[in-house]
Amino acid sequence: MSFGYNYNFIFKILVVFILSYSSFNNIFADSFLEIDFTRAEPHEALSAGDGTVYIDNKNSFSLPLKNIDINKKIDFFVGNSLFRRNWVAAPSIKMSSDGLGPFFNGSSCESCHINDGRGHPPGTFINNNDDTTSIVLAIGIPPQNEFQNAQISSLRLKLIPDPTYGSQINDNSIEGILPEGSIKLEYQYFPILLDNGQLVTLRKPNYTIENLNYGPLHSEIRISARVAQPMIGLGLIEQIDISDVIANESKQNIHLSSISGKVSHVWDDRLNKKSYGLFGWKASQPSIINQTVDALHHDMGLSSSLYPNGNNCSEKQHKCKSMETGNSPNQNNVEVSDEQINLIIFYQKHLSVPARRNVDGLNILSGKKIFFESGCASCHVQKYKTKFNANDKSVSEQLIWPYSDFLLHDMGEGLADDLSEYTASGREWRTTPLWGIGLTEAVNGHTALLHDGRARNILEAILWHGGESKSSRDKIIKLSIKEISQLVDFIESL
Repeated sequence: MSFGYNYNFIFKILVVFILSYSSFNNIFADSFLEIDFTRAEPHEALSAGDGTVYIDNKNSFSLPLKNIDINKKIDFFVGNSLFRRNWVAAPSIKMSSDGLGPFFNGSSCESCHINDGRGHPPGTFINNNDDTTSIVLAIGIPPQNEFQNAQISSLRLKLIPDPTYGSQINDNSIEGILPEGSIKLEYQYFPILLDNGQLVTLRKPNYTIENLNYGPLHSEIRISARVAQPMIGLGLIEQIDISDVIANESKQNIHLSSISGKVSHVWDDRLNKKSYGLFGWKASQPSIINQTVDALHHDMGLSSSLYPNGNNCSEKQHKCKSMETGNSPNQNNVEVSDEQINLIIFYQKHLSVPARRNVDGLNILSGKKIFFESGCASCHVQKYKTKFNANDKSVSEQLIWPYSDFLLHDMGEGLADDLSEYTASGREWRTTPLWGIGLTEAVNGHTALLHDGRARNILEAILWHGGESKSSRDKIIKLSIKEISQLVDFIESL
């Protein structure tokens, strides 16, 4: 008789044990341990750790971390003014503010990230049906040759841009230049019947680009609508140890049969090397500064040391390329100087997260239990402890509660956009942090959720979950009306 061992199985068990208990930083193991749902956990209301602020109005996303160094507050408020600065076309009498365009989506960071909050699709507000300022249409095409395939596989390119219009459509332009096109949105509506008899009508957007002023789009064009994301807690996210995100990937692959998130691998243009993506709908940016200078260039046509070209035109947009720029010797020969960039980054890094509301409420605690039992916490990981940072104690070693694993997940065909970015396929999206979600209406006057704002409330957002999250969604479909209300109450408390 043989008493051989299954060493592969034993190895997996040991890995699970080590990953689950060796690090306090990532407390993903909460998903699998017994949790007392009769009371809130210690510090659970403090979403941003010691930096958490207590506010519940339209300014909820615009306050500095409570524990910010008092001597640095001036940098925060100067960065705030730059974030809200309205840029104008060059030349202008205000040389410090010129350089907008030639193409742009908005004239300030604030115009997209309204009150530092969430963007919305056109038609969200009855009195402004064509408002497209806080949504961007990202575009791209499949690789067309071996060279482009190599660029994508080596991460040297995020995507292959359209030959004429680049990587996004800009529906605004400065005087003397025609905008690239206009955005048209139509919805397809269809009902979902829950087991409790509740009927929910979902809407699926269909975006088209009309009035193209520079010729047709490529025949294989892919279009993906993206609303602006909230700015809260970015510095704390950046301070999460990437090893904790990688551990999330390992644990999911070992523990779970249907959930298999993956780390986003990207190219860091600033450091000129491969890195990990944490920011953006498809986790395609490795840092706040990369995300910021990319947006300054593509969304507003502003140059910086990373994007020194004074315009955001393609090689085929000849008149656009001939327009005067705001590049100035007073600003490092670009339109937004390194000093200004650093202040904008400081502002973004130190925006706080509001405290949770009513964490001990019976409905909230019941909803939390449903959240865990349904499997939502498998991807929306509760909490982390940030890395030590000797230069910035406000984000150092903080226990934070973002409710995200920061991994890419296949969300199913319903949410697929067919536009790949680095290692994220057209079906994959970064798990959205849920902190602050319940204050969206207070801050922005709407509750439009998901990457393109198609969901009009939390329940609709849940019902759009497919792919890896289908099993969790199916469990929620079976809940009673009361249980769904409790689940929504919990998420709205975040």
